[in-house]
Parts: sequence; structure tokens; C-alpha cells
Amino acid sequence: MKARLLSFLLLTASLTIAQTTRKYSNEFMNIGVDAAALGLSNATVARTNDVNAGYWNPSGLIHLEDNQLALMHSSYFANIANYDYAAFAMPLDDQSAFGVSLIRFAVDDILDTTQLIDEQGNINYDRISLFSTADYGVTFSYARDLPIQGLSYGVNAKIIRRIIGDFAKSWGFGLDAAIQFETENNWRFGVMARDITTTFNAWTINEDEFAKVQNAVEGQNQELPETTEITIPKLQIGIAKSYRFHYDYTLDAELDLNVRFEENNDVISTSFVSINPALGFQFGYIDMIYLRTGVGNFQNELQIDNSEDLTFQPSFGVGFKYKGIHVDYAFTDIGDQSVALYSNVFSLKLDFSVFR
Repeated sequence: MKARLLSFLLLTASLTIAQTTRKYSNEFMNIGVDAAALGLSNATVARTNDVNAGYWNPSGLIHLEDNQLALMHSSYFANIANYDYAAFAMPLDDQSAFGVSLIRFAVDDILDTTQLIDEQGNINYDRISLFSTADYGVTFSYARDLPIQGLSYGVNAKIIRRIIGDFAKSWGFGLDAAIQFETENNWRFGVMARDITTTFNAWTINEDEFAKVQNAVEGQNQELPETTEITIPKLQIGIAKSYRFHYDYTLDAELDLNVRFEENNDVISTSFVSINPALGFQFGYIDMIYLRTGVGNFQNELQIDNSEDLTFQPSFGVGFKYKGIHVDYAFTDIGDQSVALYSNVFSLKLDFSVFR
């Protein structure tokens, strides 16, 4: 009978909440996109200025000079889960731009063992079926210049779709808002406020499927879980500086502060807010070859003896650009400093100017 609970654990883990805010909801939307950004430990909110700005800071879309397309794929947990991303952006005129992006995070071909044991108590492997659990996020982005020179703003409208086989499905909606400011001496500032309206998810549960496991273990799963999730806002603040040496060499540096309005294991944490810094560097040669490194995800991890150790996640990346084709790679778990969600990430960006 316990085998009946295996598939439904995904549902109860996701939905056993009251109609209040959660620390971790729609976390697949926070993983990050673009190997170039991941190689910088996600320290890019101030300087992002291409199609991927729709994710990191939509106000950066204002720097687009032509249509752009971006693609990324990575695998997690020994290829058990797949993360896919595609985005398109285009300038509307000299003062505004538009973009759309799609993120899919999924575990496919999960064994459904809820019917493994028949009515007579016999195990019948022919009764095992497969299902998938998938999270989808579609984002529509808009950016526009403001009357102040160097200042722009951007907004995102997000639609979230989450599916757990035939067990449960949900729809969610939310908004992001952001600004960027660039000075004449190459200083850049950026602020990205995610889920400013508290992204709302409403679940629909298949009661027939729930009934199959409701009384599998006495005292557990007796009532339907709550069906509402609310994702609390998050803030990312960045400052960046660009340098050029001897015409052919460039250096970009950025420091970001990732702010959550909750208490967790971040290096700076209070009952009201937690702050996690990230630092990234990009070295470029003739605007064609790029080396990147970064450090972030600083955590105070509790050890077995109840002491705390400070851990961090370093990143490394390389990039190559030829005309309008950009190929980037990131490696984000150097030396097993931490348990990273991903290790090797490749991404492709195409500037439509290559066809002109």
C-alpha cells in the first residue's frame, strides 16, 4: 500500500500550504538563464543589454539594435530533470523594445505506482504507468527610455503553468518591474523587483486520483491540500563598471545584492530580510573572446556539530562571438564547493543582423 504514495508525494509536497505566502514557490523561475550570466554567478542585473535582459532586467532590452533570439538547455540531477529556455526580443522604435521568453523545467517519464497493488493485494507491474511533472513560465517584456539620459525602465508580465501528471494542475500570474541607469563614464546601476504583485498560483486537484491514496496511511492524507500559492517579492540590486585597455581588451565587473524578504541561511539574514551578494568579472579580447568568473550563493550552513560554516558557489565561463552569433559556456560547481543545481550549461544567441 505504501507504493501508492510514491507518485502523490510530488503533489503533497507542492500543495500542503495555507493561503499565505511561501518561502519557496515557483523556484524554477529563479534558476537563471544564459550561460554568460551563469558564468558571472548571475551578477548581471546592471549590465544586461540583450535578449536575455527580458529575464534579468527588462529595462536592458532598450539597448537592442536588432532582433535577437536566445536558446539554452541544461540537465539536472544526473539528467533526471531538463531545463529549457527560449527567448526573442526586438526594438519597437528608438525608445522602446519588446521581448517574450519561455522556460520549461520538467521531470519526464516518472513511474506511477499508485495502481501497483490490485484489490486482492497482489503486485502487478503491468499496472505501472508513466507521467511527467512540468513547470512552464511565459514572460512578456517591455522596455522604454525615460526623459533622463541613461535611465530606462522595464516591466514583465508572467504566466505560470504547472502540471503534475493527471494529479494536479495550476495557473499563475505575476509582474516584475525594473530600472537601469548608465552614466557617461561607464558606470551602470540596475534594480530588478520580481513578483512585485506576489505571483499567484491556483491549483486544481484531481479528487479521483487523490482518493486512491487518501487512506493509504492512517492519519495521513485525509484531507485535500490547500490550492493557493503566493510567491513573495524579491529584489536584485546591481552596480557595474566597464573598462577598456589598449583598444583590444575590456573588463566588466559587477556586484549584485540578492534580497529576499524572509529569514534564511544567506550570509546576511534577519527576521525581515536576507541578503546574498554575487560578484562577477568578464574579460574580453577584441570583442570576440570572453573569459568569465564569479562567486555567489553565500550560505551559513549548519554542520552536524551545530556549528556554522560559510559556503559559496564559484562559477567559470567562456564565450565566443563572431558577427551576430554568440556561443557561451558556464561551469558552476568548481571544486564541489556547494551542491549546484547545474554544472555545465551551454547557450546560443543569434543577432538577426547576421542575415543583413
